[in-house]
Formats: sequence, C-alpha cells, structure tokens
Amino acid sequence: MKIEDYYQLNEAKLSFTRQQASDFAKNVAGDFNPIHDADSKRFCVPGDLLFSVIIHHYGLRQKMIFNFSGMVSENKNLILPECDSEHLAILDENHKKFLAIECAGNISTNQGLIESLTKNYVEFSSQAFPHILVPLMSQQNVMINPDRPLIIYESMSFELDTLDIDQINLELSSRELQVEGKRGNVTLEYDLFSAGQKAGQGCKRMVLSGLREFDKSRMDKLVHSYVHRRETYEA
Repeated sequence: MKIEDYYQLNEAKLSFTRQQASDFAKNVAGDFNPIHDADSKRFCVPGDLLFSVIIHHYGLRQKMIFNFSGMVSENKNLILPECDSEHLAILDENHKKFLAIECAGNISTNQGLIESLTKNYVEFSSQAFPHILVPLMSQQNVMINPDRPLIIYESMSFELDTLDIDQINLELSSRELQVEGKRGNVTLEYDLFSAGQKAGQGCKRMVLSGLREFDKSRMDKLVHSYVHRRETYEA
C-alpha cells in the first residue's frame, strides 16, 4: 500500500479527491459502502483513510485514541498542526473539528510496522458489515434502515506493549451491541499479534441509527446488494 496515492498534502493542508477516497475504500480496505463511491450524493472520505494518513504523517505511538466528530467531504482542506503534545486536533480552515487524537508512550517511524498496522486494521475494520454487525443485530432483534443504512464511525483505539516489532495481525476478541431506543452502540475489541505472540489490544466503536425491528428478508436483500457490489467491482 502506497498511502501517498490516496491524498494530497500541500504544506500543512490535507485533502482527498472522491476518486482517491473511493479507491482506498475498495482496493485497500475492501469496503464497498456506497457512501465511499466517487459518484455518491452522500459521499464521505473513509475514517480509516484519515486514520492511516495521520499515523504515516506523525508516526506510531504505543497508545493512540482516535475520536471522529465529522464526515470529511471531497477537497476539504484539513490542517495538520505540528505535534508537540499528547493531544492533537484536526480542524478544517473554518476551525471545525473532524478528528481528535490522544497518544502516549514511545514513538516509531518504522514504515514497515506502520504499513502493517494500518493495512491490517483497515481490512479488519471493513469486515464489520456484514460479517459482524448482521449477527449482532439479529441477536438483538434490531436492524438499521435498509433503505438508508447509516453506520457512524465513532472512535478507534489501540495500545501496543512494544514498538520493537515489524508486523501486526488483528483478531477480533469480543463484540457487543447495546440498544438504546433507535440507537445502537457497537463495541468491537480486538487483539494485536506479532510473530504469533500477543503484542497489544484495541477497540473500535460505531453508532447505528434509525433502528427498527429485525426483518430477515430485508436484511438479506441489503447484504446481497453489498456483496453484489463487491463482486461486480472485483470482476
């Protein structure tokens, strides 16, 4: 993965074209959410692309927490500030916050490790729908609106025991969906491994909106549509 293919950085201004964001979603993450299509009216840049760029730009810290607070549109200029503290805010030119980052511990600029972590994480992250979320929704007898599905990427975090490694793999360790009326809070916890040994852990949180009673036939159609999009693209 050559991350530089998926963004522009002009001095301290970070931006993404629709095509760059769409190519990253499909070719790197394996994410076929329609909102990442280059021609989508609801288009937004994948949160995992922003996460990947930030780590490549600033380096990898042992403990990092990413809190997303807005969806990035095409050619939106985000300002990358100098990093001189354990707290970092990514704002646009109008001072609207899109991402807040907390970090601690040692830092690594090992590009092999950074690419391994980002590539494996975004591939893991994109598998949430349908493989993880659909069984969770079925168990709770709820589902997102199949006509206007919306899954909000709220946050992700990880903590590594050491940075003296070169490769990272991820394995899901637990999953949970808490339903509050028409809102669902999803927590996916995962373990990080290097050379077969556990090297840390992490967590991804998402919000499901517009929940209603689970309807298997309608959910099956939504999943079929998603899988068909992926298969058509890959063909």
